[in-house]
Amino acid sequence: MYQNIPGTFDVLPAGTEGAKMPPSPTWRHVERTVRGVMQRYGFEEIRTPIFEPTELVARGVGQATDIVQKEMFAFERSDTQYVLRPEVTAPVMRAYLQHHLGQRGGVQKLFYVGPCFRAERPQKGRFRQFHQFGSETIGAADARADAETVALMTDVYRAFGISDARLRLNSLGSPSDRERYRAALVDYFAPYEDDLSDTSRRRLKDNPLRLLDTKIEHEQRLLEDAPRLLDFIDEESQAHYDAVKGWLDDLGMPFEEDPLLVRGLDYYTRTAFELESDALGAQSALAGGGRYDLLAEELGAEQTVPAVGFAAGFERLFLALEAAGYDAPVAPAPDVFLAAIGEEAEAFVFKKARRLRGEGLAVESDLMGRSLKAQMREANRSGAPYAVVIGGRELEAGRVDAKHMPTGEETEVALDGLTAFLFEQRAGGQPAEAEAAQDT
Repeated sequence: MYQNIPGTFDVLPAGTEGAKMPPSPTWRHVERTVRGVMQRYGFEEIRTPIFEPTELVARGVGQATDIVQKEMFAFERSDTQYVLRPEVTAPVMRAYLQHHLGQRGGVQKLFYVGPCFRAERPQKGRFRQFHQFGSETIGAADARADAETVALMTDVYRAFGISDARLRLNSLGSPSDRERYRAALVDYFAPYEDDLSDTSRRRLKDNPLRLLDTKIEHEQRLLEDAPRLLDFIDEESQAHYDAVKGWLDDLGMPFEEDPLLVRGLDYYTRTAFELESDALGAQSALAGGGRYDLLAEELGAEQTVPAVGFAAGFERLFLALEAAGYDAPVAPAPDVFLAAIGEEAEAFVFKKARRLRGEGLAVESDLMGRSLKAQMREANRSGAPYAVVIGGRELEAGRVDAKHMPTGEETEVALDGLTAFLFEQRAGGQPAEAEAAQDT
């Protein structure tokens, strides 16, 4: 029997035994909440393909990054190299340039929700297919865009009651700043090269800034006396960094300056930030992002396009919600279960159920020709507040008894008035199609 590939998972209906991830109603609720926060900030959704040309991702993310070196799912078709997208910022910038979104006028505020793929070792909160959401503010060089991105990211988690996450902040300066810093970092670590792990020795050669992210204890001790990137940034980058901090202070958002904070992708410049929670353990990051003004030129634009954004994983958000004891709403029950007695009634119920659904009600009925007793058990299992039994007598009289399942109380209702009765009884009086619209 086939199984899902390691590092992937199935999102199953509510109540499925042995499910390893939250059920589909929880996913819908969380996605709806994320979209709601994005829209309140004025962001519009963008959807890009899940596979892109390999060169786009390699140029955008960086040839020396772990993603490009060893984590991409790549394939070839008709002599063209493709990759399943490992992140979404480069594809969004590709779409921005390809479709001339800048010509719409003003700053382009875009958000996305969708799957990404990385060939890394599966572990808690990390999967080979994972689900990411994030925002991209394209066309704004002002520090307020950085601060608003941080506020947006934080408010997504506040919408779920997660208000104790820590915000870490740093500046990566300009590319020339980082070149000077890289040289200083290599000089500092050169005498200790034999003490470094194989991974860190490779990073020292290919991407020295990734050494700042080491999790090895003795290497972390070496970092205590290592040069600090903030000592190498130019006046313009320092002014931008100070402005970002000032705007965050104005918003009343506490942050920790972390000189060792770097992002794993090469397109970042200046502002870098990360939101983390101790509830997640050693892998504490909830979300992160920063400014990437040079990405557009790297992808072929003729001039700089200022941009800033963040990205986060739904899987890590679910871990945080679990740690916080968050109760997601359960899936809505049907409004009514229609039970049929006899072939004539079965034919009537089959058609009546569709008519009621067309009028905005959620309706369940039997599709197996089961006994009335079995149908009533199914009605109880469905959670429908009302069950209506229809047989030949009810069809002849044109009236039915609507049974309130929690109390057993029965109300006689005309068949042609069943729709109005069920709408009156529905808690809150909100038609099903309105609820469905909220889910989309």
